This record gives sequence, C-alpha cells and structure tokens, in this order.
Amino acid sequence: MDIEVLGALSVREHGISITPTAPKPRQVLALLALHADQVVQVSTLMDELWEDEPPRSARTTLQTYVLRLRELIGDALAEAGEERVTAKDVLVTLPGGYRLNTRGGFVDFREFERRAGAGYRAMDAEDFSGAARRLRDALALWTGPALADVQVGNRAELEVRRLEESRLCALDQRIDADLRLGRHRELLSELTVLVNRHQLHESLHGQFMLALHRSGRRGEALNVYQRLRATLVRELGLEPSSALSRLQRSILVAQPETLGVRGPEAAGRAVARAG
Repeated sequence: MDIEVLGALSVREHGISITPTAPKPRQVLALLALHADQVVQVSTLMDELWEDEPPRSARTTLQTYVLRLRELIGDALAEAGEERVTAKDVLVTLPGGYRLNTRGGFVDFREFERRAGAGYRAMDAEDFSGAARRLRDALALWTGPALADVQVGNRAELEVRRLEESRLCALDQRIDADLRLGRHRELLSELTVLVNRHQLHESLHGQFMLALHRSGRRGEALNVYQRLRATLVRELGLEPSSALSRLQRSILVAQPETLGVRGPEAAGRAVARAG
C-alpha cells in the first residue's frame, strides 16, 4: 500500500486507489494513513469525526465507514489478482482500534523525514551543496498543504500542523544552505513570497534581508526589518530577536553577516512565531 498525504490524500493498494469520495470515510482513512502501521484507537477516530458530540450510533457508524474502506481495499486486491492477502489483513481490527498495514509500501511523509534528515546531517557536516540538494528533494514530495482535500478534525489537524512545521523547518534550512553557497539573487523571488505568507517568521525575514543586502539592495533589506518589527509589535507586542537586530545593525554599517541569521534564540522564536 502506498500513502500520500503531503498534498491531496491518496491511498493506493497495488496501484489502485482506495480513497473514498464521501467526507467522513475520507477522514477515517486520512487519520489511519497518518498513523500507518500503528493502532489508532476507536476513541481517537470518534473524536476525529465528531469531537465532543458523538451521536449515540457513533460506534456503529464508524464500523460502517471501516466496512466501506474494506470493500474498496477488497476490490483493489481482486482487481490486482492478489489472493494471499485479504482486506482484513490490510485494515486490521485490533483490541480497541484499527491498524492500516502498508506492508512495506511507500509513505510520503516518512520519505520526507528520511530525506530531510539526510539534509540536516549534511548541514551539520558543512556540506552545503549536498544539504541544499537533499532538502530540495525532500520538499519536492510536497504537492500542496497536507491533506489539502480532506475536512480534518482536531486529531488529524495536530498531525497536519506537525507536518507543516517540519516542511517549514526543511525550507528554512534549504534556504540557509543556498545562502551559504552564494545563491542570494536566485532566492529573492522565493523569499518575497515566503515573507508575505509567513509574516511573523523571523528567520525567513532575516534570510530575505541578507539576500537583498548581498544583492546590493540595502535600503530594501532595512525596510524588511522595519515591516517585520511593526508587525511583531502590533500582533504580539514583541520586539524582533537580538539576532535579527544584530543583522539589521550590521546592514546599517554595511557589514552583512556572511553565515545568515542562524542561532538558538532566532531559531526558537522563528518556530514559535511561524505564521
């Protein structure tokens, strides 16, 4: 079974889609996919579907959704001529819950984590070219927002936020690697979009400032700082981090930092303020 959640939901058995069109069964499949090869408790699935207001028939209705998913899996297995595996082997009932077995299939978010991890290790080894390449490969797995076509409940929403944060961290590191390789002019258009999308993210703004200054656009770099400062004060009542303030001062005296704005304080506040 192959699973894709980094964009539209796609679950395929032997290359045949088993993704239902009805919203509620899609929610069930999405949550099982996010926890592939792990048991998802019945209570967790019910919370995902109905939050704090499950109907009296909630358990029966959930069983109906599971039955529908097994019908789709069974049809895919039959079409593929698979006789050794049944739908109940793929979507397994266990004490208190269900498990979706991938049986070694492709899971895009796990592949993303593997590729991104290789990129982070390359960054630590100061192999910036290798890091940029590996992180770019990891980010290429994303085709849109996670579970873009699923109406997620609060359980899946937590996983979606985690995945989106992982995506943003990988993007941040890939841009840092490109800056270290002197690709500042190539980054300008991408960073223009990113700082508008993530208006409280200090690290991206710092990278944009650095790229602008290295491209001979000092005044625009300082304007980026002022816009971010105004937004932080207005939205959060906070001043920019000391790391970003140092970068601004270095640009004012025409001494841009050569290694970007990475640092424990900047990184921590960037995660906390990601918009």
